[in-house]
Amino acid sequence: MSDDEIKRSVIDRDRLPEMFPTHGHSPQFWEQLGRTIATFGFLEEVLGKAIFAFTATREYAPEEIDAAFQAWLPQLDRALTDQLWHLSETFGKVVRENQSATTQNVSELVDDIKKAAAIRNVLCHGSWRLPNKSGASIPFFINRKKEKFDTEIDVEYLNQLDAHVLCLICSVINSVTHMGWQFPGGAGPGRPIMDGR
Repeated sequence: MSDDEIKRSVIDRDRLPEMFPTHGHSPQFWEQLGRTIATFGFLEEVLGKAIFAFTATREYAPEEIDAAFQAWLPQLDRALTDQLWHLSETFGKVVRENQSATTQNVSELVDDIKKAAAIRNVLCHGSWRLPNKSGASIPFFINRKKEKFDTEIDVEYLNQLDAHVLCLICSVINSVTHMGWQFPGGAGPGRPIMDGR
């Protein structure tokens, strides 16, 4: 094929719709999407603090203390950097290892967080297609198992998801405060974990 036969082109950037490629959805959609993603970020922070709380309040036999302390700092480092799925795994483990834990349904809570994490990945990493007439669209997202996401998402869906993640946050906080401890970073009732004594 000669250069004369090749029809070359470039995008006329001045003719793109304003706010392309996010021009098709309403500002309310983008606001709620951002708020929902931010709520997931807060869940990750809360899980990290809960991991700290459960590991800091666990009882150790005298011969276990040195090894536990050596393992504690790397575990807290991971609580700052791990993503949601791994944080939920660690949270479940430290709750089960704490002799004073009162949370009865920790496995169910961990499973719920993992299910929510799968949706968070779609929200954060999906490519948003133009919405249909009712304002819903299916983001283009394929997970590591090569499964294509096929659920329509609209503002109402995002509102419900945001409310669900808030319930998960409250359950994680309650897992600490129900033992009588103040949640780290909070000023609520309960005994501070690091009270200087």
